[in-house]
Amino acid sequence: MPFEKEKLTNEEMFKLKALSRLAKGDILTMTRLAGTGHPGGSISSLDAYLVLFSYAKLEGTQRDRVVISHGHTSPGVYSALARLGHMPVDEVTAFFRKGGSPFEGHVVKGIPFIDWSTGNLGQGLSAGCGFALASRIKKEDAHVYVFMGDGEQQKGQLSEARRFASKYKLTNITALIDYNHLQISGSIDHVMPQNIIENYLSDGWNIIEINGHDYNEIYAAFRKARNSENPVCILAHTVMGKGIPFMENKEKYHGNPLNEKEYKDALEALEMEDNFEFYREKRKGQWTWKPSVDVQTVNVDTGSPFTYIDNDKLDNRSAFGKTLKDLGDKNIAKGCTICTFDCDLAGSVKTGDFCSAYPDYFFQGGIQEHNTATVAGALSTTGILTFFAAFGAFGIDETYNQERLNDINHTNLKLILTHVGLDVGPDGKTHQCIDYVGLSRNLFNFKTIVPCDPNQVDRTIRYIAGTEGNFLVATGRNRWPVIYRDDKKPFFGDGYTFEYGKMDTIRGGRDGAIIAYGGMVVKAVKISEELAEKGITLKVINMSCVHEIDNDVMKETLAQPHIFTYEDHNVFTGIAPVVTGYLLKNGYRGKFESFGVKHYGASGDTEEVYAIERLDVESMVKALLEIMK
Repeated sequence: MPFEKEKLTNEEMFKLKALSRLAKGDILTMTRLAGTGHPGGSISSLDAYLVLFSYAKLEGTQRDRVVISHGHTSPGVYSALARLGHMPVDEVTAFFRKGGSPFEGHVVKGIPFIDWSTGNLGQGLSAGCGFALASRIKKEDAHVYVFMGDGEQQKGQLSEARRFASKYKLTNITALIDYNHLQISGSIDHVMPQNIIENYLSDGWNIIEINGHDYNEIYAAFRKARNSENPVCILAHTVMGKGIPFMENKEKYHGNPLNEKEYKDALEALEMEDNFEFYREKRKGQWTWKPSVDVQTVNVDTGSPFTYIDNDKLDNRSAFGKTLKDLGDKNIAKGCTICTFDCDLAGSVKTGDFCSAYPDYFFQGGIQEHNTATVAGALSTTGILTFFAAFGAFGIDETYNQERLNDINHTNLKLILTHVGLDVGPDGKTHQCIDYVGLSRNLFNFKTIVPCDPNQVDRTIRYIAGTEGNFLVATGRNRWPVIYRDDKKPFFGDGYTFEYGKMDTIRGGRDGAIIAYGGMVVKAVKISEELAEKGITLKVINMSCVHEIDNDVMKETLAQPHIFTYEDHNVFTGIAPVVTGYLLKNGYRGKFESFGVKHYGASGDTEEVYAIERLDVESMVKALLEIMK
């Protein structure tokens, strides 16, 4: 059992002290060798790392989880793990921050027992909440430890995470703050005063204050926290650069390696041999140690799709809600867990039916999108199918940094965005998310899909539920009509299976092609119908996978004399650049024009807003006639 005994023996404390001295030498050597890094905070956090990695439950299927939120203390993490035998000491020291090595400048997943790659300060506690939630849902006897810095407590996302942990009674999470009172620019009280203890107490946490260099106090605090009725924050009073007199309590060494003289003086203070030349020579070689990441997959019954007709009067976001509820019906009783996160928008993003049916798997994060995005991302890595639904302006614009970190961590998040594009209409420019396609294109492991009617939404949601990886699906706000084939049957109904990357030819034509997605597809169909009355046939292509080109469809389209893109998105970052690149690469010689949003939208009826941007059907017909005449 972890932390089973009441206190450490003298022999154990002597061993930890000896390991700490050696690890400090490693920290100083690796940062000097790399010419970059954070030795001061790594040393002040080191003793807590040594105790945790020595006595926590780090092996087995229900092991404890560790998140290092102040990831710049990586030298402390690496040296502690190496000195405890979990990584090779010489490789950790020699290859710290060397290009391509696993020993990166900020802690990443794949290092032994580390479950989250660290991003900007302030996100680690949210990730810890995600892991703690997973353990509770799975009824595991596992604890989550989140290490943070004191300056980091200035971040707003931390207050969101504290409240979430308290609301959902995550008593299996312990935070430890390295309270050395210093950050890059000096004293934390000078840079940005804060009431750390009061903040945690006011949000329902217990506080334990300790000497962060006293091994018995550190051990006792971890032991007590493991059996608390509330989430616990351990405030570890520490000294930056502890054990090297000239480094102690000096913010200079927060992010500055030692120069040659300082390095020699520090080793002398630690009574250690100078092996710098050995490591400098070794750094010219290659490391052999490789990281290992535990990947947990989800086996989901995606069910049978629903098919809607116009008389159902169903909007795309409601189609998502119905499919989500159906996925819950098909899986939760069978033991395949599905969780959904909301930020005070359940009625608008249509997660309410799922919430009513499965309240134990629905998590209301309140107006705290940053925390919710990270909690959902971390939870999604634990073998639990995870959905997070929000308005576009909140789910990607506001939380881009959180989704970026989710992407780096190879999460399995299903992000559903409603209220995107000019379709938002009356809410005005602040809520018209006209940049989500461009933003998500920056995320290497996110796939983005914008279905064009409720039938395609249903099949898209089932597809992403059964497919590993991060997906962003945008559903819009207003009701977009069902798309029909020429035989008057739903285009995306019976017989249609969603395939990622496939473009759909909705209407044929020989005089030109218009490529659209989402709610603009039905407008493109209307444009083609009006042009047909004037003797012009326009091919309509649905590019629902907005980052991908379907070579089969586009090869046929190259024969068209005119090609247009049409979207209610920033014209410079939507599908226009993707299509343009393809046409240039393939030597297209016809006329190409992109139509999209070139200004922040007005506040008004949706069709009014489209007309102002000249993206309404009437304006488009006139524009295309002028080009194609």
